[in-house]
Amino acid sequence: MQSPDNVEDVLRRAETPLMWVGAFTVASLALWLLYRLLSGIRIWVLGNGGLLSPKLGKWAGEFTASFIMKCKSCLGGLARRGFSMMLISRSQDKLDDVAKSLEHQFKVETRTIAVDFGRSDIYEKIDAGLAGLEIGVLVNNVGVSYSYPEYYLHIPDLDNFITYMINVNITSVCQMTRLVLPRMAERSKGVILNISSASGMYPVPLLTVYSASKAFVDFFSRGLQEEYRRQGIIIQSVLPFFVVTKMTRIKKPTFDKPTPERYVAAELSTVGLQSQTNGYFPHAVMGWITTKVVPINIVIFLGAAMNRVQRTGYLNRRRLREQKNGASLKSD
Repeated sequence: MQSPDNVEDVLRRAETPLMWVGAFTVASLALWLLYRLLSGIRIWVLGNGGLLSPKLGKWAGEFTASFIMKCKSCLGGLARRGFSMMLISRSQDKLDDVAKSLEHQFKVETRTIAVDFGRSDIYEKIDAGLAGLEIGVLVNNVGVSYSYPEYYLHIPDLDNFITYMINVNITSVCQMTRLVLPRMAERSKGVILNISSASGMYPVPLLTVYSASKAFVDFFSRGLQEEYRRQGIIIQSVLPFFVVTKMTRIKKPTFDKPTPERYVAAELSTVGLQSQTNGYFPHAVMGWITTKVVPINIVIFLGAAMNRVQRTGYLNRRRLREQKNGASLKSD
């Protein structure tokens, strides 16, 4: 057994090394915090808004399954920077309205192609429409979700639902990238923005197929970014939380649920700074909390609980409508 003097001697000899270990740990933590602070200022305060310009290529292409407000805001954000706009969507009437609006407001050239991204035989037509155009920015904003949260086997018309969602949410991103990326690689410049969702950051029960499809978009984007970044191509995965759009059915903006204009302005400033982004500072905080702080099992459990409540509410409202309609028919 060591004497007290020997113990004190051992502690005295260990005091200096332990002091240096502690100092190194504190210094490392301080440097890490400083780096994170400066990075945050660079991304969320200074931004990189000057990167997106027609120097990348005259045309910007926005491809979407439906013209929700976020899409229109993104179009305006790019047209404001001087890009000519190629618009592809399902409804020719809506395409024409948006094209005329962009031409009138921003004095830019526009072209349109009307196709249904739920089909898989549309890409020859799109390729022909893009022929000869120098696409500098591609925005894959195509996306469909559930009409209401539902258990997988209870989804109405499940077979067609699966095919349609895969065509719109996954196939379209791969195919549009296939058409546009080779021309960007030849010029060694270009930007591809793939709109995923915060639902792709972790499984979301009762929206399982949608969540998985958006996870694919995120992985696809980050993998391609590593493949082509040395050729001067920027491929960014964008994972927003809730934004005021028709798809989310949110009508009133709040601090964490911004208007499309506010979200797009923030997101476009992150291009070239983050290969994976939530696009908006409050969303970035929410993404950090749900992926780094809260255990994933709790996130999944809370997501499932929230969607079960929404499912019950939707089915109850539908049942009341059906009863009301039935009573109305009987009275007639």
